[in-house]
Amino acid sequence: MIVAVLALDQVMGFELMIPGQVFGMANLAAAELRADADVRKPPEYPEYEVRVCGQRRSISTTAEWGLVEIRASYGLDALVEADLVVVPGTHRFLEEPEPRVISALRDAVDNGARAAAMCVGAFTLAATGLLDGRRATTHWQFAGELARRHPDIDVDPSVLFVDEGSVLTSAGVASGIDLCLHLIRQHAGADLAGRTARRVVVPAWRDGGQAQYIEHAGPAAADHPLQPTIAWMEEHALDALDLEAIANHASVSVRTLNRQFREHFGATPLELLARMRVDRARRLLESTELTVDRVAAQSGFGCYASLRYHFLRTAGVSPQRYRQNYTAGR
Repeated sequence: MIVAVLALDQVMGFELMIPGQVFGMANLAAAELRADADVRKPPEYPEYEVRVCGQRRSISTTAEWGLVEIRASYGLDALVEADLVVVPGTHRFLEEPEPRVISALRDAVDNGARAAAMCVGAFTLAATGLLDGRRATTHWQFAGELARRHPDIDVDPSVLFVDEGSVLTSAGVASGIDLCLHLIRQHAGADLAGRTARRVVVPAWRDGGQAQYIEHAGPAAADHPLQPTIAWMEEHALDALDLEAIANHASVSVRTLNRQFREHFGATPLELLARMRVDRARRLLESTELTVDRVAAQSGFGCYASLRYHFLRTAGVSPQRYRQNYTAGR
């Protein structure tokens, strides 16, 4: 699979390097999975070839964040050969791209490539018209400007990334990593995406519907007083847990339990429990052919209505839509 990264003048250096890092790690993770597998049935994983395609053969990163001169091995004409074109942000994102950049992006998509914009790279992709009539996102700080300039785009400033099939967009900076992992998960499955995430040392999955701005950190540190209770909740997520049972395990009152969870996680114990159950459901939807009713039962929700309600709140899509998204291309 050829991944072409569009390098425009004053490109955001970090975003330019994300695809090479993530897809390169995916190649190493795939070799690792093959080595661990039964030699009689080695798993088939794709080989990702990442090509940096420059607006000119010599381009500069954003000077304000550390000027680096980069010599690209490929030009814009190479975009048409790609299976995936990644569009990082550039410091000049409010300027109209050169006509040949717009033409090269359109030709690539017309030839069957998917186009994925990172952060304010959405402005470059929007200039091609490929986002018209579609939902898209960008960095929350510039979402209003994107909507003003391109009223035909349904701009959602509250999510990490949006997958519209042939075109995808992500929010600020680090969500570009989430977007690349999402693409690997779609293309090659959850095992490779998870192993890649561990190599990059990031969460294996942050759903596209998750809010861009997260005030509180995730799991407690190993020595945090709440960690034994978190581990116990995960172990007993299939049980009918309530606030009193969780508080008893933590040896605190329900009121104190709620306060401590809100302070550390920005969520109540029951909200966190629901997220744990959604994560179980997500893995079952990815890796099994169980009916959604069985997924609901085996993830702790009991019934499909409860699963669908919490899945929509957490992932932003229904369980059926999620399964369709993450089994595509297998």
